[in-house]
Amino acid sequence: MSQQQQQQQRPLTAPSDPSAPRLGSTLTPSASNPLPPPPSTTTTTTTPSEPIKDSTFTPPTPQWLTGTWHVTHSTLPMWKTKRNVKITYKPLEPSKSGAHRLDDTVTYQTLTSPTLKTVRGIDTSAPPRGGPPDENTGAWNWRGKGWLAIASSHWAVLAWADGKEGDGVGVRGEEWAVTYFMKTLFTPAGIDIYSRMRDGLSVGTMEKIRFALKEVPDETVRRLAGELFEVKRDDGK
Repeated sequence: MSQQQQQQQRPLTAPSDPSAPRLGSTLTPSASNPLPPPPSTTTTTTTPSEPIKDSTFTPPTPQWLTGTWHVTHSTLPMWKTKRNVKITYKPLEPSKSGAHRLDDTVTYQTLTSPTLKTVRGIDTSAPPRGGPPDENTGAWNWRGKGWLAIASSHWAVLAWADGKEGDGVGVRGEEWAVTYFMKTLFTPAGIDIYSRMRDGLSVGTMEKIRFALKEVPDETVRRLAGELFEVKRDDGK
């Protein structure tokens, strides 16, 4: 991966309005490399917003997202009473239109029970309006499986690092992602922080992420940055 790609790979894409305020930058705030705004949170429906292609952001590939992630920090209230939250993505055959698809499996335990609970769904990539279906923007539409088939949501990668190079935000070896979830009828808008390692990110990396999120122009993201809490992780499954 080139040095230019390393510099571009951290911020988000998936807004609904080209005139919406920009989010700051690459997690080391700079007006010269802005983040696109998050998905719109003004609607109470689960209808996904249309992502906008942003030339300053190189989204992570579906292949890079593949594998298991530990949710180490979040603003979503549902994770306050859960522990050992993990999300595993597996590649699926593209949709008939050519859109990328991922099998999405979330596992967790409650704070008081050893029982492992599972939520299964499918993520389908959300290309820009008028763009080719297989274009990768870092934005995804989720739909549940089984009895959750009536549920859907929209999420996007706000920032990411592959841990291969020191990038001013994380350190070598720390592979992480920051994701934004659009408000639905059942859940508020929120942010999750993923780490490949169960132990999570170093204190320094987390502080830089928190600081950068609090400095972006978007009011919703700034507010959510102040609500981040650590998701409990222990020796459970």
